[in-house]
Amino acid sequence: MSAQAQMRALLDQLMGTARDGDETRQRVKFTDDRVCKSHLLDCCPHDILAGTRMDLGECTKIHDLALRADYEIASKEKDLFFELDAMDHLESFIAECDRRTELAKKRLAETQEEISAEVAVKAEKVHELNEEIGKLLAKAEQLGAEGNVEDSQRILLEMERVKARKREAEDEYRNSMPASSFQQQKLRVCEVCSAYLGLHDNDRRLADHFGGKLHLGFILIREKNLSK
Repeated sequence: MSAQAQMRALLDQLMGTARDGDETRQRVKFTDDRVCKSHLLDCCPHDILAGTRMDLGECTKIHDLALRADYEIASKEKDLFFELDAMDHLESFIAECDRRTELAKKRLAETQEEISAEVAVKAEKVHELNEEIGKLLAKAEQLGAEGNVEDSQRILLEMERVKARKREAEDEYRNSMPASSFQQQKLRVCEVCSAYLGLHDNDRRLADHFGGKLHLGFILIREKNLSK
């Protein structure tokens, strides 16, 4: 996007469709049924997941930052109840994602080697510590990129403590089953974004997942749904 286009988008977002007296832009109102209500409330999955492996493509309804500004201005005067439409949209999307997650979990259960309940608990503990490590590393990298070196290093130290706990959990898991079975990559489905996570994933893979746009996008979508 050119600098001129960026400036125009910023002005649209701040001032709405009436900012330059262009009457042709005002023919579509934010109240029009063709306008995406989720976009007006900044929670359309098509926007949030753009550029990820679950990119939904363009929304079938109108997205316009100027219309969003019009809505925000008007909503200060009275409650327009657009949250209800946005909530229905998000609930439908999340329900479909949760359905896919359950199908993925079912496929894993059918294809992966069956293990005892005791071993499954130990494997789950490793998965949980993997998740904690991934989140900590992603957070540390974010803070480092923002120039907050002190907090980044503090989180990295915490991550090392969690990695020590993970090594202990892996030892317990390894000792509970044959070596050949331990080497097999046990997978789990992420409850947030339905991606597959491996028991033996390295720190880089974990950080890329938990700090990635897809996972963070799903967190945002779910949080917005809960806040409506």
